[in-house]
Amino acid sequence: MSRTTKILSLSLLPPMLKEVERAAKEDQKSKSQLLRDALSFYLEEREWRRLQNYGRKKVAELQLTQKDVERLVDEIRVGR
Repeated sequence: MSRTTKILSLSLLPPMLKEVERAAKEDQKSKSQLLRDALSFYLEEREWRRLQNYGRKKVAELQLTQKDVERLVDEIRVGR
């Protein structure tokens, strides 16, 4: 039977490792699960920031105002 996860070696400073161990115990998770959750959260936030930056660039490029953006969002929501 093959493994569905891959092993990653990670080095942490002792204070951070202690914090990871404490958080995992408090949350009743393995250290691996805690770090997977943290990484997933980081990647989701990173993607959200990328989308926000894209939106800001488009607003500037198209010279849209806040009212324009709100109107366009409302139009798209009504069209659903």
